Amino acid sequence: MTEATPDRAPEGEDELTPILDVEPIEEDYFRGIATPDGKGRSFGGQVIAQALSAATRTVEADRPAHSLHAYFMRPGDATKPVLYRVERDRDGGSFNTRRIVAVQNGKPILNMACSFHVEEAGLEFQDEMPDVPGPEGLMNETELAQKYRDNLHPMHHKFLTKRRPIEVRPCEDRPPFVETGPVVRQAAWMRTQNALPDDPHLHRAALAYTSDLGLIGAALNRAGMGFGRPDMMVASLDHTLWLHGAFRMDEWLLYEMNAPWAGGARGFTRGRIFTRDGRLVADVAQEGLIRQITPKA
Repeated sequence: MTEATPDRAPEGEDELTPILDVEPIEEDYFRGIATPDGKGRSFGGQVIAQALSAATRTVEADRPAHSLHAYFMRPGDATKPVLYRVERDRDGGSFNTRRIVAVQNGKPILNMACSFHVEEAGLEFQDEMPDVPGPEGLMNETELAQKYRDNLHPMHHKFLTKRRPIEVRPCEDRPPFVETGPVVRQAAWMRTQNALPDDPHLHRAALAYTSDLGLIGAALNRAGMGFGRPDMMVASLDHTLWLHGAFRMDEWLLYEMNAPWAGGARGFTRGRIFTRDGRLVADVAQEGLIRQITPKA
């Protein structure tokens, strides 16, 4: 692990770790906190990250997670904690597999399977990192919201200017959530607002949290639509994350996204995540509900 960059807050003061952590309740039962100052539906990335944290607590420390596959079953309530039940499906010589069910109000809101693998040597190759500008000099979402305030709905401006645990710097200077024509690919630099402790499992949970940012928006952008339209019902249906190698979530990571298909009121999106030095450390896939509706009067 490299040292945190100088503009990070000191370790122990980050705002993301308490959101990712889970409290043991009983053997293989854990509880995650509600979203701080949360309202409405839970952020799917938080539920995925807490589920991964719960599963990680049941596996040897030298076996990092390498993949997870999750289905969103019901919308979560951001104002309430979530209970996680972990099933220990297999503990093998090289792999551990777990199933997790996230529960609120006595009903499952998410189920997830994940796999852990002991680190070992093997064949190596990867795709090249896309050619995009570095994060220095790019505006983050808050700065873009201020620059394009006259183009934004007040609700979108409030959302973008509210402090969140992840800083996002899009590679393109354009107004967020505003329809500017079809966008085939999009990319953004992301990192936590504050330094994180030197726990590689925590950084993987943080990336699981971050991986749910912007994916459905990529499908809407491909169609030339902005996020948050009153005539569209949008929700994540499933989410898959493959973790390839070590990284720090409090250092800049490039998240490239594209949407190769949409139809039947669903959109399919893919993402690739690279470190600053060009290592491909994760791949993401998600299908979301994109249903046209009649806005309420």
